[in-house]
Amino acid sequence: VQLVASGGGLVQAGGALRLSCAASGRTFSNYIMGWFRPAPGKEREFVARISWRGVTTYYADFVKGRFTISRDNAKNTVYLQMNSLKPEDTAVYSCAASVVSTPAPGSYDYWGQGTQVTVSS
Repeated sequence: VQLVASGGGLVQAGGALRLSCAASGRTFSNYIMGWFRPAPGKEREFVARISWRGVTTYYADFVKGRFTISRDNAKNTVYLQMNSLKPEDTAVYSCAASVVSTPAPGSYDYWGQGTQVTVSS
């Protein structure tokens, strides 16, 4: 699976961004899709993931109520709607694909290149 993330940018605190991740190469609906970002002391930390058909979603505590993950299997795309952004959300956000539902980045087989999100105070 090839993944291309887009939608990042510079936004003021309290603002919103919508990230997209377009997939190609394999059957998109066969994969759990996740979003990750770097974290101190870790290579990456889990942000959100969504099940194969988009029925079930999971979020890290620090984004619950602010971020929403969704997918459109007809368009082979997963989205991350980011609302009420905070300066501490500043990071490169990467999308990834896995055949298992897990927050562990090591279990994701395919990764996009990441898109930079910068939140100014």
